[in-house]
Amino acid sequence: MQITSTLSAGGTNLSDRAENKLKTGRRRSKTPLSVVSKRQMRGVFIAIAVLFLIFACFPMVMVFIKSLSVGGKASVAAYRDVFSSKEVFVGMRNSFGVAGLSALISTGLAFVLAYTLNFTAAPKGLKHFISVFAMLPMLIPTITYGFALIYSFGKQGFLTRLFHHQFFSIYGTRGLVIGFVIYTTPIAFMLIENTMHFIDKKYLIVSKIMGDNPGRRFMNTVGIPMLGTLATAFIQSFTLAFTDYGIPMSIAGNMDLAATLLYGRMLGTFPDFAAGSVIAILMLIPAVINVSLIQYLKRFNVRYSSTSDMKMRRDPVRDGAFSAASLAILICMLMIFAVIFVVPFVNQWPYNVAFSMKHFKAVFSDLELSQVVKNSLTVSLLSALIGTVVAYGAALFSGRTEGSRLEGQTMDTIALTINTIPGMVIGVAYMLAFKGTAIQNTFAILIICNIVHLFPSPYLMIKNALEKLNPQWEKTAALMGDSWLKTMGRIMTPNVWPALLEAFSFYFINAMVTVSAVIFVAGAHTMVMTVKIQELQHFADFDDIFVLSVLIFIFNIAAKGIISAIKHVTAHRRLAIKS
Repeated sequence: MQITSTLSAGGTNLSDRAENKLKTGRRRSKTPLSVVSKRQMRGVFIAIAVLFLIFACFPMVMVFIKSLSVGGKASVAAYRDVFSSKEVFVGMRNSFGVAGLSALISTGLAFVLAYTLNFTAAPKGLKHFISVFAMLPMLIPTITYGFALIYSFGKQGFLTRLFHHQFFSIYGTRGLVIGFVIYTTPIAFMLIENTMHFIDKKYLIVSKIMGDNPGRRFMNTVGIPMLGTLATAFIQSFTLAFTDYGIPMSIAGNMDLAATLLYGRMLGTFPDFAAGSVIAILMLIPAVINVSLIQYLKRFNVRYSSTSDMKMRRDPVRDGAFSAASLAILICMLMIFAVIFVVPFVNQWPYNVAFSMKHFKAVFSDLELSQVVKNSLTVSLLSALIGTVVAYGAALFSGRTEGSRLEGQTMDTIALTINTIPGMVIGVAYMLAFKGTAIQNTFAILIICNIVHLFPSPYLMIKNALEKLNPQWEKTAALMGDSWLKTMGRIMTPNVWPALLEAFSFYFINAMVTVSAVIFVAGAHTMVMTVKIQELQHFADFDDIFVLSVLIFIFNIAAKGIISAIKHVTAHRRLAIKS
């Protein structure tokens, strides 16, 4: 006891001396370098805060002001007109119905795909096929989905000719539901698979030992732990379908939807900006409720202290049923998209199906179309590059940087707020806020619009990566005399490099496929491919539409391939250095 007490006392003294030394070091490091670091931090924070104040807060304020202004005077007449309009009521009702049905189906399909990956002993090749091709629709703009459906199920469509039978008319509810299901299933699958991957499979054995029947076993081990994520997947799918403009634009037919009404009020034959602003605000309401619900549902997520890498035992009935169902889902999706890769490569669909590259040659020989391709690449690359820097700068305040709690909470609030604003509403807000300014009809407004609209996901990706790093690195670097910027550049950046590449990839791909936001701010000389596709629809120039869609797909595949190669080389070099 005496020896222990002495060691303890000695240990306390040593500890105290070490702590005093550390405190002394901290005091010394705070003199000139802490001031520099604080200035650097404040400068970065102010720059990012001002960016979002001008390009996120101000445009939304302008939408509210415009909705309360008629003829330059304050009035609620626009609200009265919209609320008494049967057309708006029907449009909202249709949007809720179609989006709700689509979200329900896509959540179910995504669950089947994720279950096959995680809870069956399906062949490895099939699992790889599911994980790759389930995400394929995300690489193609939604505006193309509608045209693919028309060319698949129309009277002269690819599938109609293949089966010698037209299954149904694609315009209206059926076409919209199919289009929205294809659009939202990859997102729902990503959410569900990400959670299901971490469910501990040992509980299946425990449940079996306890004598649970198959239904009870499924509910206790998979169903209940997945409830929160399934609800989140449904809400996320609903929000995406409710606010999408690309699919309704091509196959809604005479059916009114919230998105088509907003476009008609803003850019239709007889624009009514006040009424359009009111519809934009109405579209915010379900988005805000849904994001709030998602935040609430996070508390029901089940967390495991550890998970086992247990392989599933073979069960011919279960494995066969889920493998067949997953294969059927993906084949149906791919068959609809097949037409995109057939029509531009034949002489004249459907009358002369001989192989030809003339449509691609025509696009690249057309100065206007080739310029549109260059515009898309320029806007997407700059959006990805600048957007990743902005998201990284913002994530540093919430994921790292001790002592900047207020700044971190501010960045979290910005990300959460932007997440509630649909792309179309951001586009409308930019059109109203920056009309007549120097940035109207410039590439700058397109790039800024993309950066702001897509900000939440890359921000969260980088923040999550930063939070996993050793929390003591900044303190050590400060004692060594490094400033905040040097620490972020030399220590943090190399360690979150994979997350930064993923953020870049996310920005690039989504900037290539987005149409909802940029359609309101793109000018004649700054038009990007998705906006040009919307314009070509009015001339029924489907050959050029599919050529541009294939180019978007190729650019996105190339971007993912390059990013994967860079990540692989970086990881290989790290292993080589460590060894």
